[in-house]
Amino acid sequence: MSSWMKINLINSASPIMEQLIMFHDHTMMIIISILSITMFMMKSIINNKFITRTMLENQILETLWTILPTITLIFIALPSIKILYIMEEIINPSITIKAIGHQWYWTYEYSDKKKMEIESYMINKTNNKSNFRLLDVSNRMIMPYLTQTRMIISSTDVIHSWSIQPIGIKMDAIPGRLNQSSIMMKKPGMFFGQCSEICGMNHSFMPISLESINLKEFMKWIKN
Repeated sequence: MSSWMKINLINSASPIMEQLIMFHDHTMMIIISILSITMFMMKSIINNKFITRTMLENQILETLWTILPTITLIFIALPSIKILYIMEEIINPSITIKAIGHQWYWTYEYSDKKKMEIESYMINKTNNKSNFRLLDVSNRMIMPYLTQTRMIISSTDVIHSWSIQPIGIKMDAIPGRLNQSSIMMKKPGMFFGQCSEICGMNHSFMPISLESINLKEFMKWIKN
């Protein structure tokens, strides 16, 4: 895949994000083709010296410019519907994690075996020794990779949005409602996101920090 097509897209950390990047490239190729043809036609019209005053209609041309956009939309819609179906499908999860939005921090609940809740605040700039300014938190959300995980997302006050771009998830946290999504990380590492819904004066200061680790290490961590 050409590097110029990946501008502004973070490397994927989940199968869903891989599909989204492929759909982006697929759609961009169609858009660039349409733009090139349109610009060529405009240039030809501007430079055309011939005028046909007697031509009132062209049935073939009218049929073509009706059918071709329809076919183009089908080529865009089919992969889009496939990705939407994959994103909404809830596979039998091995782990369930509940993320709850507050003004202005997140809490994470692990309640499969024993209920454990951690609070995740943004680290103050003066106390932050890492290089992740405005992104690192006091307690990261821990998740095992290559393990199907169900995320349940809600809020206690206003509407927030739990969003991490590398894994291709953006889910609204709505008070009194539980939204769920399915995640499977494909590699270990640290991944950062932010609340994507304007939720108040400190909206910019409630980051999301996810750490993907080995399943054995996750089991040790959850027991402690």
